[in-house]
Amino acid sequence: MTTAPSHDWLGTLADDRLSQDRARAERVADKLRDRMLDGELTPGLQLNEKAISEALGISRNTLREAFRLLTHERLLVHEHSRGVFVCEPGVAEVADIYAARRVIECGAIRRWTDATEEARQGVRDAVAFGVRGAETDNWLDVGTANIRFHRAITALAGSLRLDEEVQRLLAELRLAFYVMGNPREFYQDYLPMNLAILALLDADSVAEAEQELLRYFDTAESHLVTRLTGR
Repeated sequence: MTTAPSHDWLGTLADDRLSQDRARAERVADKLRDRMLDGELTPGLQLNEKAISEALGISRNTLREAFRLLTHERLLVHEHSRGVFVCEPGVAEVADIYAARRVIECGAIRRWTDATEEARQGVRDAVAFGVRGAETDNWLDVGTANIRFHRAITALAGSLRLDEEVQRLLAELRLAFYVMGNPREFYQDYLPMNLAILALLDADSVAEAEQELLRYFDTAESHLVTRLTGR
């Protein structure tokens, strides 16, 4: 386990400082989860209660409740006498995440033709962000774009509950991605798949896009499991 030495992400938290009367634990949990989705909070990182509460301008009780919520989501783990750490997902967790994603995202993608233009544009924008990241050799941005792409796919369903559930799943999955090491080595295989899925959607070939999405899930899960097991 590693203790959080960096003040960079704490600085960005301070930028989001919450007023005491609005500092709800759910909102604090949202902000920490967003840092996981963006790749700023890494597996095994110890979270400093004093530093975070001061950065956000909240009470420690509020922060502890946020920690409890994120522990329930399997994003944090509390180790007795040591503190709170960002989780390190294993093979069983990865398999369970992908099982859920196949149900949710494949159902959502079928809503392409019925979705709002704003929702469809969200998918396009996520892919475009990934392309720009690859062109500038910023593969961490490509990873963030990949997360945005799958959140945008889910948003086609027009369900806030599904959006929230997939956000939690993707935050947990983003933690597993760290075992892949070099982000370019991992993400360079998936950006072309996202482009192919989008091309099929824009051609209104929704059934084919769903099949391509399933192939994506099969490939990504196998890739992660292989690295986690060292096979």
